[in-house]
Amino acid sequence: MMGDKVTALDVAERAGVSRSAVSRVFTPGASVSKGTAAKVRRAADALGYRPNVLARSLITGRSRIVGLVVAYLENQFYPEAMERLSRELQDRGYHVLVFMASNSGAEADEVMEELLDYQVDGIIAASVGMSNDLTRRCEAAGIPIVLFNRAQDDDRLSAVTSDNYHGGRKLAEFLVAGGHSRIAHIAGWDGASTQRDREAGFVAGLKAAGQSLVARQAANFDFEQAKTITREMFCGPDRPDAVFVANDHMAFAVMDVLRFELGLSVPGDVSVVGYDDVTLSAWPSYDLTTVRQPVGQMVTATIDILMDRLADPDTKPRRVALDGPLVLRGSARIPKGWTS
Repeated sequence: MMGDKVTALDVAERAGVSRSAVSRVFTPGASVSKGTAAKVRRAADALGYRPNVLARSLITGRSRIVGLVVAYLENQFYPEAMERLSRELQDRGYHVLVFMASNSGAEADEVMEELLDYQVDGIIAASVGMSNDLTRRCEAAGIPIVLFNRAQDDDRLSAVTSDNYHGGRKLAEFLVAGGHSRIAHIAGWDGASTQRDREAGFVAGLKAAGQSLVARQAANFDFEQAKTITREMFCGPDRPDAVFVANDHMAFAVMDVLRFELGLSVPGDVSVVGYDDVTLSAWPSYDLTTVRQPVGQMVTATIDILMDRLADPDTKPRRVALDGPLVLRGSARIPKGWTS
């Protein structure tokens, strides 16, 4: 038969401290001496006490839960980003509630509705858009939102991305300097700000050199669609001699088709460049030249913005775009004099 539930008062009496001291020990970020904390934790362990997080949230009005909504989990960039976001939030005393969504506005809104039911303190949306109605409701409820690796034309929303425009431009300048004259682009999803900005920078870089795209199709950040488009784009005699693929995940599909189905050499016949610099990009089987998204800096900036908004709801939303380096590897012809 189960005994009576152990309370914070029981722990306080055993440790010889006040009940408020027990509360501070189990409140992340609260001020308490090391000696008091040690006594309280020894007493709690002896009694089998665990703090009631849900009950505390009713008192404080804070659940210390952050909702993390993500799409494109098959893209290797997001599992790494999710792990870093989760770890850093936990280090700051928050728990993470993960929800999956697609880019469909209706489905994304349904997921966000569920998050509101869980009384989350804030929301991080990774490559998921927010409708105007849902943004308004979150704002009215005092729930801050930060977009990660996505931006929207909405002044109420904070956003953290890499500098996608200048990243795209770097890739154009690199390919032009490598002597390429038939340059193509396999785009992601046209509804994504990341895609639009990367392509805009890439096209601007080509234009500055007196060039333009010889071919362009959107694969919607989908591995199989990228394969299909590669078969179509590179099957003729006037095939491109270089291609910028909107992310590494699709670039792997492009390289597989070029080498193993079409019998083309990378980079001998076609230079391939991507964007993200996921772990797989450095593997010898791909050795992909790409723009690195500074995921660690992006994660820290995202959480800093969220914490600032939680501490002061009147804090203005912020937009952050972090520069990422061009990482030179073996999938593209390296111009003379270029170094990583």
